[in-house]
Amino acid sequence: MQQLKGIKILIVDDEPNILHFLELGLQNEGFAVQTAQDGMTAITLMQQFQPQVVILDVMMPGMDGFEVCRMIKKMDNVAVIMLTARDEVDDRVKGLNLGADDYMVKPFSFKELLARIHARIRNQFPHLFGEVVIGPFHIDDRRKEIRYENRVLELSPTEYELLKFLVLNHGLVLSKTTILDKVWGYDFAGEENIVEVYIRSLRDKLHDKDHRLIRTLRGSGYRVDLP
Repeated sequence: MQQLKGIKILIVDDEPNILHFLELGLQNEGFAVQTAQDGMTAITLMQQFQPQVVILDVMMPGMDGFEVCRMIKKMDNVAVIMLTARDEVDDRVKGLNLGADDYMVKPFSFKELLARIHARIRNQFPHLFGEVVIGPFHIDDRRKEIRYENRVLELSPTEYELLKFLVLNHGLVLSKTTILDKVWGYDFAGEENIVEVYIRSLRDKLHDKDHRLIRTLRGSGYRVDLP
């Protein structure tokens, strides 16, 4: 992806093998990469390197990933993806409450991590692209306009934000709770069913009557599948 070249990623993990693996993989994708094996080094590199994305391990000696996350979120607008060896709800909630944008459980697929990095960049730094092209979708965040198969969609502001969120995270299953938090905001006090109403409207405007584009995964949420 040529348009991602020059975007900077900081990897923070006390395991040298993981650092080396991720550094090589992300450099091959065109990213500028720096690494740190402890929290204090990470804080220093944040100021010097000024990355857009930080991949941050939770379990580190001394300053753990939670404290690092809290500190760097106060420093700059940066996307934080936390890595944890423990698939525990409390860890995930704690990280998200401290400002983390996403998390992955070790061991993880590099391909999935790459997809999550792309999603975070497109969500938090759309100005780096001007217009994002994903499959049949063209998202112009400056004009708040989405084209699908070269057709401009007539969308309300909320429909625009919802469709943008779904498309930028294509291939990932998004629960109603996640969608409400990211599109409507954490302080939304309405009913979860509002998501269904807006999904139905988007399907109508996309002529997706067979739900092949926006799929419903019962009990889990929604996923956009691109051709």
